[in-house]
Amino acid sequence: MVSDSAQGEDQLTSLVIVLPLVLVGFVIASGCWTLFAVAGAHVRAELSLGSLEFGLLLAMPMAVSALLAIPAGLAAQRIGARTVMLACLAGLAVFMSVLSVATSYPEYLLAAGGFGLAGGFYCAGLQFVTSHCRPERLGLVLGVLGSGVTGTGLNYYLIPLIHEAYAWKGVALAYLVVLLLVLFLMLMLTSAQDTEPESKTSTRAGPLIRQAWLNHRWQLCAFFGVVAGSFFALALWLPDYLISQFHLTVQGGAQLAQWFVIPGALAQILGGALSDRFGSTRVTSRALAIGLLPLFVLSYPPMTLFIRGIDATLQLEFALPLLLVVFFVVTLGLTLGCAMGSLQRLVILDNPQAAAFFAGLLLVSACTIAFLLPVLFSAVNDGLQIPSAAFMILFVLLAACLWLFVKARRQHERTTLLHQGVSPTYHQ
Repeated sequence: MVSDSAQGEDQLTSLVIVLPLVLVGFVIASGCWTLFAVAGAHVRAELSLGSLEFGLLLAMPMAVSALLAIPAGLAAQRIGARTVMLACLAGLAVFMSVLSVATSYPEYLLAAGGFGLAGGFYCAGLQFVTSHCRPERLGLVLGVLGSGVTGTGLNYYLIPLIHEAYAWKGVALAYLVVLLLVLFLMLMLTSAQDTEPESKTSTRAGPLIRQAWLNHRWQLCAFFGVVAGSFFALALWLPDYLISQFHLTVQGGAQLAQWFVIPGALAQILGGALSDRFGSTRVTSRALAIGLLPLFVLSYPPMTLFIRGIDATLQLEFALPLLLVVFFVVTLGLTLGCAMGSLQRLVILDNPQAAAFFAGLLLVSACTIAFLLPVLFSAVNDGLQIPSAAFMILFVLLAACLWLFVKARRQHERTTLLHQGVSPTYHQ
């Protein structure tokens, strides 16, 4: 028999190989999610799209990801995570080719929908790294994988750069080349044995859904969906907001939006690591509470105050300067990232054998919110003509999420103490 120490060393060695490879793949895949956050500005001008049409184009990758998430998770458990990841990368390459030749709005929508395959890669990739990870480092490892959403920030720099040198559609060719390269590396550097599913894992949706319902994991998935969906929706919306509010160029707005996406994505590592040490409940509640402050400040629109004096009327202008807006946006990204990392760890901790399925639930909830919010932002913006209304919506949504999360976790702790006892090994 192999000793526990030898098995642990083998597991760590395989993780060192697997995690960077899956991380690179997810960086590229997640970049497909928000490609239209910047490229959409060019499509909008080219096709004279309205706000609702533009919001639908932004949200389409998230909508398809929500539809594919659970089937992809079940497929990863049935036929193997590696196979599903390879299929998703190949599909992304196909739809990137469609984007390179698209000329009409339906063709752009088709390409945007195909980019939803990035969600399938996430579900399978999470199962792939979880099978090579020890429980006491689960939060850190999942945080590293989650930080792959830094790929969403690549577009804020890459698209304006390529557009200036050539044309924005050159981005599709660049992505296509990288996707094919990652696909080749994954074929060469991962073992074919990883295509085999785990024999003890159920691949039927019914029992897994019942398990999630009985263990109240559906609540945690919903909380993650609100936080992650808000993060992705704001990542999609922020470039257009900064461009219109501060009269920036497309390149300037996109580069400033990176200061929300990249720190927020990397903060998932911090959130996961802190959760391993202090528990996910504490980290999530603190992060969400801190995140409400920048949302409250950003919610206020520019205002003009008229004060009637004896001989004249004083006019005072109230508006946040761009530098201060960026500061609060960075703070918001960091807090949302920490909360995402800790919530992801909390869901997967008790379900490592069905990680792909629960990753699917996480993604369904996140992508559903990320699909609905840009459309809601567009509708409210058209109705109220207040650009900061998006931050008002997020403030109300996350405040409700924090209150319900704290209430649910207190009830869970009371139930655990009363019936099952507290696990002495890992913090929840």
